[in-house]
Parts: sequence; structure tokens; C-alpha cells
Amino acid sequence: MKVFNDPVHGHIEIHPLLVRIIDTPQFQRLRYIKQLGGTYFVFPGASHNRFEHSLGVGYLAGCLVRELKERQPELGITQRDILCVEIAGLCHDLGHGPFSHMFDGRFIPLARQGLNWKHETASVEMFEHLITSNKLEEVMESYGLILEEDMVFIKEQIGGLVLIKDCMLSQTRRPKEKSFLYEIVANKKNGIDVDKWDYFARDCHHLGIQNNFDYRRLIKFTRVCEAGNQKHICARDKEVGNLYDMFHTRNCLHRRAYQHKVGNIIEIMITEAFQKADSFFQIEGSKGKLYQISTAMEDMEAYTKLTDNIYLEILHSSRPELSEAREILRKIERRELYKFLGETQPEKLNEIPKDEYDDLAGDIANSKPEKDPPNMELTAEDFIVDVVNMDYGMKDQNPIDNVLFYCKADPSKAIRISKEQVSRLLPGTFSEQVIRVYCKHQDPVIVSAAKQYFVQWCIKRDFTKPQVTNLGISF
Repeated sequence: MKVFNDPVHGHIEIHPLLVRIIDTPQFQRLRYIKQLGGTYFVFPGASHNRFEHSLGVGYLAGCLVRELKERQPELGITQRDILCVEIAGLCHDLGHGPFSHMFDGRFIPLARQGLNWKHETASVEMFEHLITSNKLEEVMESYGLILEEDMVFIKEQIGGLVLIKDCMLSQTRRPKEKSFLYEIVANKKNGIDVDKWDYFARDCHHLGIQNNFDYRRLIKFTRVCEAGNQKHICARDKEVGNLYDMFHTRNCLHRRAYQHKVGNIIEIMITEAFQKADSFFQIEGSKGKLYQISTAMEDMEAYTKLTDNIYLEILHSSRPELSEAREILRKIERRELYKFLGETQPEKLNEIPKDEYDDLAGDIANSKPEKDPPNMELTAEDFIVDVVNMDYGMKDQNPIDNVLFYCKADPSKAIRISKEQVSRLLPGTFSEQVIRVYCKHQDPVIVSAAKQYFVQWCIKRDFTKPQVTNLGISF
């Protein structure tokens, strides 16, 4: 066992097989990808990377599965199971691109329109590439893994298997009696998994935000129960408040950090720079084939070379074809960011569907005020519209509705707990939409005119009065 000194979990022991996986170029790449992307430009402490988060998730996955094995020997959890779960936790984020969620959430949808690509897909491919290119198959077998079964099982966990029907379980590499193992690393059923436990603790630590969720306590109060002919991880009934705290913490992190209005516009500007640089970048992949920023994930050898360093390559380049991209990044360095005009929150029935997002800037540009109009014409190119959807992790749903609990009197029986049984002070709705509008210009006169356009658009759409400053405009 190798001991790592982690700032969040303290001294953690890592299995020798996991150390062999860590000591590869594909895993070390995660040292050069910021966990929170553009948020680091706002929160000076948020300099942590995917590397340390991945170590933490691998460690917590082992903690939870060992606790279940010790508490319930009848589950038949083997050393093989433990190793596979730890490896899945360790490798679940191998597929992240530059600036983490900025890459698959902002850049790829614009650069590769119509492509439904997620970083989890690349994580599975990168894991396979890591094992084969470093010839770790024999090492895995020497620690008791059966490659034909366990490689598939690990990839199923990384991809986030949704266990809904019995027929799906027949396709997995673990029997139905061990279906609960799929709820540890990436729990698509209710979102309670060790990935969140680590990033809540780690992100709060680096952001300087209080974390009210205690994963150590929850681990002590989990057990496996049968429900609907499947085995699920359940929490003790008295922990329902702790779980609401967990989802509240997630919401707070999104509001205060992950969806910060300045962090978001910086990510939008970096995305613009990457788009302008895309066709001029050449990243060598397998067999000497060249890829762009937007196509590198098609070849894991090329993708291994794609990290946050691309930002500095553009910024410090002298190539004339990169001048537009370079100037956008220089604006970020000089803090000449696109100006925030304000934000509005539509009522639930008026929320804007995703297929209308691209038309919003043009719609605002067509909303010139008739009363006291500004003395200039603005176009769609002058505006940036960022639609932020915030929730408790399951869109409109209360995620606790999908959580199973057990009580002290009958710990083998899985039960559900309704919101009404917990408190009347809990949220009534679990999602909301915030529309933020920015102006690409620095000129105060243009910015003032753009604000008037935005206010007029809100009136036209019957949205709430936008939170804007220095306007002197009333409804």
C-alpha cells in the first residue's frame, strides 16, 4: 500500500494496482485539468485539478464498499469487487477535456453541433487505452482480476449504469445480487455517490465555502436492502435531513461558485477563443493522424495531449492565424470581460426550452425600447445570453423521492420517506432557470443602451424585472 497525504481526507492508503494506474501518462494528464474550469479566475483558491479529485473518489469508493462488506458479510463482497469499485472511482474522470465541464458543456456543443458527446464516454475509452497502452493486463490478473468480466464491470460503473429493469441486469458483469455495487461511483438513480462526496468536500475546501454535509456519518449509516427484486444501498431513516443538506450543499455550490456570473462569462470567452483557434490546431494521434481541439477525443492518443495547457499555447503564440483567439484570451488576462447587464428568472411555465437558446441574442437585439430609445442600433453579435438551469440534480424532481431508507426496528426492509414527513420548510420546487445577459462592448454608452434593450426584452417576454444597476428604468 502507498500512502498519499490528501488535504481533504488526510493520509489515505492506495492499493498497488491503483498506483500502477496512477503512474501512467493518461492518468497524470489529470494534473493539468482544473477541477472547476473558469471558476479559478474568480476564486483564487480553486486551483485544484481532476487528479486529486480522482484519488479522493477512488479512496471513498473503497471506504464505502469495505464498510458494507464488514457490516453485511452475507452480501458476499469479494476482494475483486472492492478492487473493481476502487478502480472505477479512480478512473471515472479520465475523459474530461480542457477546463473540465467547459469542454463538454460549452465548447463541444458549439464546435460539433448535433454530436451528443459526454466526458463519461471518453472516460471509458481512455481507461481502456490506459490499460492496453501501458500493458497492465497481466498486472491486473496478478491481483486476482478476471479481465473478461472485470474490465466490463469497471467500464459499466464509469459510464453510470442505470439499473431499472431486470433485463438490464442480465447484461452486466455482476449478478443481480450485487446490483448495489453500481450505486457507489456514479449513482444515476438518485445522485448519492462518492463522486459527489469528494467534490463537495474538496471544492468547499478550496473555494473557502462551508460544507455542511458529513459523508463520514452517512457511510456509518448505510446498508444494503432488497426492494423491487433488486438490492440497493439504503440510508438510515434519521439521515434524511443529512441527505437534504447534501443536495442543498450542491445547490449552494452551483449558485455561489459553479454558476458564478463572472466565472461563466470567462468560460464563454475561453470557448470563443478555442472555436477561433480550432481549425488551426494540430494534435498528433495514433499512426501520425492529426486532430483539432474539437476532434481530439476521437483518438485517445491525441486526447491524452489535450489539457488546459492549450490556453497558454494560444495566449503565448505568435502565429498570425491565432490572432483573434489570442486577443480574446488577452482580454481575460486584462480583465476586460464582457459586461454583465443583469439576470432574470422566468416563471416555471415561461421557461425557455433548449432549442430556443440560439435565438435569444437576436430576440434581444430586436427589442429596442420605443419609449426613450437609445441613439444606436444593436445586433445579436453585441449580446451574449447564458441560460443557467439550477436544480437538485434531477431536474424538477425531488431526488430524495428516489432514495431508499431503513429503520432501526427492521433494518432489512427498504422504505421511502416523503418530504412532508421531514419538514414543512423544505423547498417546494427543485429547479429554476436563470437567464443572464452580457454585452461584448466596454464602452459605457453602448453598455447602457444594451441594458435598455435587455429590460425591454424582459417586459416583452413577461419575465421578472432584471437585476440591473445604474439604470433608472422602471416597469
